[in-house]
Amino acid sequence: MAKLLALSCFRTLSPRPHYPSMPKYPNAAAAATVTTLDEAAALFSVIGMTCSACAGSVEKAIKRLPGIRQATVDVLNNRAHVIFYPSFVTEETIREAIEDAGFEAALLSDATNDKSIQVCRLQVKGMTCTSCSSTLESSLQAMHGVFKAQVALATEEAQLHYNPNLVTHNQILEAVEDSGFEATLISSSEDLSRIDLQVEGEVTDNYLKLIEDSLRALPGVLVVEITAELNKISVSYKPDMTGPRNFIKLIEETCGNFKARIFPQEGGGRDSHRREEIKQYYKSFLWSLVFTVPVFLTSMVLMYVPGIKDALDVKIVNMVTVGEVARWVLATPVQFVLGWRFYYGSYKSLRRGSANMDVLIALGTNAAYFYSVYSVLRAATSRHFEGNDFFETSAMLISFILLGKYLEILAKGKTSNAIAKLMNLTPDTAVLLTLDGDGNVVGEEEIDGRLVQKNDVIKVVPGAKVASDGFVLWGQSHVNESMITGEARPVAKRKGDAVIGGTVNENGVLHVKATRVGSESALSQIVRLVESAQMAKAPVQKFADRISKYFVPLVILISLTTWLAWFLAGRFHAYPKSWIPSSMDSFELALQFGISVMVIACPCALGLATPTAVMVGTGVGASQGVLIKGGQALESAHKVNCIVFDKTGTLTVGKPVIVNTKLLTKMVLREFYELVAAAEVNSEHPLAKAIVEYAKKFRGDEENPSWPEARDFVSITGHGVKATVHNKEILVGNKSLLADHNIAVPGVAEDILAEAEKMAQTGILVSINGEVAGVLAVSDPLKPGAQEVISILKSMKIRSIMVTGDNWGTASSIAREVGIESVIAEAKPEQKAEKVKDLQASGYTVAMVGDGINDSPALVAADVGMAIGAGTDIAIEAADIVLMKSNLEDVITAIDLSRKTFSRIRLNYVWALGYNLLGIPIAAGVLFPSTRFRLPPWIAGAAMAASSVSVVCCSLLLKYYRRPRKLDHLEIRGISVEASSDMMLDN
Repeated sequence: MAKLLALSCFRTLSPRPHYPSMPKYPNAAAAATVTTLDEAAALFSVIGMTCSACAGSVEKAIKRLPGIRQATVDVLNNRAHVIFYPSFVTEETIREAIEDAGFEAALLSDATNDKSIQVCRLQVKGMTCTSCSSTLESSLQAMHGVFKAQVALATEEAQLHYNPNLVTHNQILEAVEDSGFEATLISSSEDLSRIDLQVEGEVTDNYLKLIEDSLRALPGVLVVEITAELNKISVSYKPDMTGPRNFIKLIEETCGNFKARIFPQEGGGRDSHRREEIKQYYKSFLWSLVFTVPVFLTSMVLMYVPGIKDALDVKIVNMVTVGEVARWVLATPVQFVLGWRFYYGSYKSLRRGSANMDVLIALGTNAAYFYSVYSVLRAATSRHFEGNDFFETSAMLISFILLGKYLEILAKGKTSNAIAKLMNLTPDTAVLLTLDGDGNVVGEEEIDGRLVQKNDVIKVVPGAKVASDGFVLWGQSHVNESMITGEARPVAKRKGDAVIGGTVNENGVLHVKATRVGSESALSQIVRLVESAQMAKAPVQKFADRISKYFVPLVILISLTTWLAWFLAGRFHAYPKSWIPSSMDSFELALQFGISVMVIACPCALGLATPTAVMVGTGVGASQGVLIKGGQALESAHKVNCIVFDKTGTLTVGKPVIVNTKLLTKMVLREFYELVAAAEVNSEHPLAKAIVEYAKKFRGDEENPSWPEARDFVSITGHGVKATVHNKEILVGNKSLLADHNIAVPGVAEDILAEAEKMAQTGILVSINGEVAGVLAVSDPLKPGAQEVISILKSMKIRSIMVTGDNWGTASSIAREVGIESVIAEAKPEQKAEKVKDLQASGYTVAMVGDGINDSPALVAADVGMAIGAGTDIAIEAADIVLMKSNLEDVITAIDLSRKTFSRIRLNYVWALGYNLLGIPIAAGVLFPSTRFRLPPWIAGAAMAASSVSVVCCSLLLKYYRRPRKLDHLEIRGISVEASSDMMLDN
């Protein structure tokens, strides 16, 4: 899945990871006899995966085949990337293995081309209920070249993963239009490094052609598109090679008198659409009041006012009165002008073979309106017929529904405030510094924040926002990162420290070198993550989708049955005439019951129950530094009753330091660490980094010392490393590593190891040329509040287990200190995953908390993977939930928030189902025989409109979520503990 896909990106950053999860050769025997094998890579689209369990099944099916070196399955993008040895297995065999696992698979033509799969997001207008969204999703999923389609009713958006070689986003837009909806493109993969520029002034076609040719010749420019009527130039580019400031400079140099700027964006995509829709419904509702209020007054109020009643009862033609004609005239614009949207929506819905809420509204209001027209026309042609009209029913129905839709869209807009707030964090301007060859500042200039390019040096003054991700070149200050990570305390920054774009500089001036800009920034990644999370459906949403298929047809059937039952009962005198109101006959009474049933039923409330709660829940989580990847993660997290913790970097600070070194041979300490650091420098493991960092102390003031060349470097999973340095064979690792190489561990070394383990320290053995030369003791202090977090989890009836690759002694000491009873030590990455699966087989819903890289097999296997402390890294993709603050208490926040969100979803469903189950029988007249209570259609319509609004408002209450009070004192207490811990590490 996406976790492993991100993992593969990370592993390319270093020559060899410390603990690779896959062997170099397909089997052990081959490793002994084969020195080189030709590798091949294949990319498959896999359709049918819904969760990490599906991804695990596909991965397992592939890895069972001989000759598979690596298999990564991305459930988010519905694809599998396989590295294999063609002499052992073929692409067709791999494809068949995936299909045998129960999924559809197809080989994509170019596994190495990043553009083989692209993502686009669309704004979709015209969806009214889950029937609409489900129908559109099915039709898009059926398109050739579309691998995955998600349609969200709450956000009125669609997200598609597609192959641009087979289908374009323009064809996708046409398909949406053909399905009866309006669609506009919000973004596509092509836009990630794309900018729109505008040339000011009267520019001739010749100048535009000259600009286009000049831009195309610029290194790093991929595509140039010209829109002549707007003087608009769209440029797609490689941000590592060029940027928008270069384009503007080139345009101005090419044209001389013309100026270029970033193309002005009106509104802001989806927000402008939302504002326009709110404005339209508000205006429609006000106009409906202009006509509906007089209709209501003439039919319900003025009929009881002497004088006015006589004027309204004046007959015009035969039995037709002034009041009836006035109501007809006033109700007609409401029915056919303001209510046109419901006719249009019904037509599009029926054309695609389904029925939605528009169909119910159109049928109900038409029945009331056209029966009233029939009544008026019959009265006009008869001297004796005194009919009753229901014009007030149709007009008031439409007015109340317009009001309900206005309130619903208003409330739905507030559910996505989290994304708007994140997008507004980027500063409008930035101060660009110009440096000379020696790095001295020679000038500064204020530029548009969107013009910052990679490797720019930006000046950040106190109170200003950091313009992009980067690192501090000069200065020191404190930066408030709460808007990104949720961390309340400002973080100290000095030379070399990383900063995040959108955060606020508290005090002191900083010079920051930009490293990631635009779509590559942490802020952009978080926005995309939250957007994807709000698109992803929770499994419980399938319940509403199933109901929606049959809901509207069933309601129509119940409505017709109600009308027919009451009509026949009246015709055959099954009830006394005294039950019929004086202003009606039996047919009109039956018609009112039938219309009430039709308009009170509300499929919208069911469709909004889950997505609105997920949207608010994920938004609240993002604001607190807990990034939850959609409904699947929320639903799984609320069931968690067992958490597996990694040790290093999770329960501990993750910054191990060498606290003791014992040499067992005559050797200078500097020479010893020279050899050990050379062997470990290629590894990214925290213990390896600690060794290299400690070895730097013997190099004096050298900031980035060069180490001796390490040849024949081998990383042994779960054991350590082996390399040849200065023609000496160096082994650095645990006892198992030395045992595998038949190296005896002397008693002195055993005693040192035992002593270190008692003190919760990790002992590392170093062998030189087959003899144990020294023992290193590494300490990694516990995170502040770790013990309290485990205690709170126990009170929540959640079992805690620690799984680590460290030795038993150290693991047991750490576990005792934090209060964990179950410990699994000396575990390889795949053994961690097996433990997770064993717990799942025992009936537990398991969450795995790790760093998102070394623990990836276990993160994939777990029901919920939580990556801790991956705030500004692309490894943000490596888990279901990302805890950006690196605080253990956020594990509790994530679970508590998921429980609160899911309880809100349940409440929404109880209300939506309860409303329909109670409302429909009451509207059908179940209470009428015993109480004479009936629900007029206009009141039924108001109730229907109110039901959707109430569900959205219920979800919006999640915005006031506060994490458990138990954690508040824990954070306050953690400030002093963390400060002392940092001091210890600095020393």
